[in-house]
Amino acid sequence: MSFDAREFLASLTELPGVYRMLDTAGSVLYVGKAKNLKKRVASYFRENLASPRIAHMVSQIAAVETTSTRTEAEALLLENNLIKSLSPRYNILFRDDKSYPYIVLTRNAYPRLGFFRGNPDRKAEYFGPYPSSWAVRDSIHLLQKMFRLRTCEDSVFANRSRPCLLYQIKRCSAPCVGHISPQDYAADVQLASMFLAGRQQEVTGRLTKAMEAASARLAFEQAAIYRDQIQSLRQVQEKQYVSSSKGEDVDVVVAVRETGQLCVNLAMVRGGRHLGDRPLFPVNAGDSSPAEAVAAFVRQHYAAHPAPARIISFPLPEPEEGSDVAQLIAELAGRAVPIAEPRSTLHRAWADMALQNGRLAIVARNQAAAQQEQRLQALQLVLGMADSIQRIECFDISHTQGEAAVASCVVYQGNGMKKADYRRFNIRNIQPGDDYAAMRQAVSRRYERVASGEGMAPDLILIDGGKGQVGNARAALSELGLSDLAMIGVAKGEGRKPGLETLIFPDAREPLQLEPDHPALHLIQEIRDEAHRFAITGHRARRSKARKSSKLEDLPGIGAARRKALVARFGGLAGVLAASPEQLAEVPGISRGQAEKIFAALH
Repeated sequence: MSFDAREFLASLTELPGVYRMLDTAGSVLYVGKAKNLKKRVASYFRENLASPRIAHMVSQIAAVETTSTRTEAEALLLENNLIKSLSPRYNILFRDDKSYPYIVLTRNAYPRLGFFRGNPDRKAEYFGPYPSSWAVRDSIHLLQKMFRLRTCEDSVFANRSRPCLLYQIKRCSAPCVGHISPQDYAADVQLASMFLAGRQQEVTGRLTKAMEAASARLAFEQAAIYRDQIQSLRQVQEKQYVSSSKGEDVDVVVAVRETGQLCVNLAMVRGGRHLGDRPLFPVNAGDSSPAEAVAAFVRQHYAAHPAPARIISFPLPEPEEGSDVAQLIAELAGRAVPIAEPRSTLHRAWADMALQNGRLAIVARNQAAAQQEQRLQALQLVLGMADSIQRIECFDISHTQGEAAVASCVVYQGNGMKKADYRRFNIRNIQPGDDYAAMRQAVSRRYERVASGEGMAPDLILIDGGKGQVGNARAALSELGLSDLAMIGVAKGEGRKPGLETLIFPDAREPLQLEPDHPALHLIQEIRDEAHRFAITGHRARRSKARKSSKLEDLPGIGAARRKALVARFGGLAGVLAASPEQLAEVPGISRGQAEKIFAALH
């Protein structure tokens, strides 16, 4: 039965909210938001829709679901969450494998300067977001040079008895051992905060006055420190290729379509400093225009990240769409956030640079895709497989002398690693150090759902290991009735040197060693190395958790809250073991009597 749009619209509310278009199978085709649900949904059922893509989507609609909200801003947030979770095939979708990084200044007695990734809260002062980890670390390096703020973790800071290397190379003022007063350190923190906020000229002015005052009272050593800070600040300003003396916070959002690829490039300017850009390739873009891509990006990005003072966009979203987006961003930010085309010479330079980098990103992406396709074809030929290889899954085992064994399964699909499909398996109930049994368990657990008709089977399975690991992996598949899945092992060569790997087949074929420069081998190495990285990261986390909690969990009268406080205060079990009863008693919730019992139990 076809969808009766007229009947549905007759009862639809005019409140703001979110709508979901569904097909006959119940799959979500499209998610959108509206300040007037009835008016917005009705627009899809008019004749002569401008976009062929949307017209095709409308022809598949079997049902429409709606959720009303109190405000359009709430609708935007809900829309963004639903798009990310449902991945509708007609929504332009921007995926970030990681959140954007920030610079953080903590709010304790001697604030720490550091790298932060996550959701900012009110417990610290945050600056950003930044386009990349490199941009954050470069900025932290500059700030260390200019203001000598500490970057060590609180647990390390609280337990130092002498300055670290950073003090020796003049990158920290050593507040941990009292080499700087709280007042002077607080002044440096304030200057760093002003610098990050774009007030460089004011910072230079303050430092100049402080240098002159120190010289006047004959404190020449202190005056020299101020002089070095001023010189470093001026060098930073001179190094900026494209910078603004206004100390602006600006995001430059541009979209470019070339060779069938649509790229949205986000360039970030913070405190007048151009910090680089991040090219993004949306999913489900189809025949969408650059203006539509910009509008989709702005809605999704600023629903999850703080907006700057100004957004420069090229091209601009369509007028009606742009006005709605600007109102929504302003409501979320609590202030007006202008979205405009570049007009000044400097803003045009930023936009031109972002467009050029977007075009270069498309070229690089096309080249990478061609290279990966060449690798896949080479691998298919080497293995003698009749069908093309689309999905590869690779397994690896990591442990320390049998302790905390973890298996990884990473996935290669669509010319790249598909991290959303990665899996880890904590290996249990085997003889410690038995890699064969560990591999068998991991493969069995991974493909149980595939054997029952759920999940996706790979075209090829890679096993990091030799004949023993491959044989046990093959046995696990046979037990599940999946022995037809293609598999090879990757045995490390002499001295574990790259390029000397041997391919191990589960059947009667002789092992195969490819040339070091063979494209198929390069692909195998890339996937194998990622499986190893993912396995060892999981193993270390599991081992660390076990070691931190083992002895602490056995302490009499110490519950989870006090264990957490001990670990936070001393940085782990080693720090707790090194602490005296007096130091233990300084932890909130730990009395002197309890501290002595803890000390006695651990020693």
